[in-house]
Amino acid sequence: MLEIEVTATEDYTLCRPVGELDAYTVNDFREALGGVAEATHLLIDLSNVPFMDSAGLGALIGGIRRTRESGGEVAVACGRPTLTRLLHTTGFDRIVPVEETVEAAATVLADGQSS
Repeated sequence: MLEIEVTATEDYTLCRPVGELDAYTVNDFREALGGVAEATHLLIDLSNVPFMDSAGLGALIGGIRRTRESGGEVAVACGRPTLTRLLHTTGFDRIVPVEETVEAAATVLADGQSS
């Protein structure tokens, strides 16, 4: 089961999935990212995602693409070594900044380093 928390702060919109992000839950995640595609600063926190498969990664990339097409900036927070390794191995971290904490990712967004 996947729960998705979306919170708008003064500086960014936070999308925080909680649970496994896989073929069974990806539609909820895709829908949530579609709902925040117009955000000028989107921070996706994967800290509470213990597992993500290729379907989840595809939804993540698609959501980021939609946000960027709308002129928004995106950063990802991920303190889980297994997910960080996946994001690095796939080259994801070359197209989107991946930081260990929400605070560090928020700093990247504030500094405009997410493009």
